[in-house]
Amino acid sequence: MRNFHEFEYAAQTWDRARRVIVKAEHLPQGPNVRFVVTNLIDRRPQQIYDDLYTQRGEMENRIKEQQLMLFADRTSCHAFIANQFRLLLSSAAYVLVEHLRRTALLDTELAQAQTDTIRLRLFKVAARIVTSVRRVVLHLSSAYPLHELFARILARLRTGPPRRPAPA
Repeated sequence: MRNFHEFEYAAQTWDRARRVIVKAEHLPQGPNVRFVVTNLIDRRPQQIYDDLYTQRGEMENRIKEQQLMLFADRTSCHAFIANQFRLLLSSAAYVLVEHLRRTALLDTELAQAQTDTIRLRLFKVAARIVTSVRRVVLHLSSAYPLHELFARILARLRTGPPRRPAPA
């Protein structure tokens, strides 16, 4: 059960008191209390926490995922344009992984996987590539443990995501 409260608080270095939202819950691991300082006055504490604060945290997690797992933090070139191009490539990779997650990975064991898990299990796979005039054939190792999942994902990419029934 989650409880939300609010109060006014002024730290010694602040020029005035500010609104503080408190979320308190007890989890199996123990108590979990969060405090959020806000200047929003027109919303309920739970609405501020659920609709704004947690979504901001989710966005920060996505940024961290891009930095750490798609190497967006690698800006070691001396030229600004080279670093900008690296960041652009990292952003494009993130968009592609997100598209894959939202379409081909629906209802699979990788549907909620982090970017590095998807990269390690689907992209960094030993394979032999054979090209001909009309097609490119990817031969995966017979020991690849996600052979069936890979084939299912590939089929979804060819046909599109599974259709969800319309809400009644």
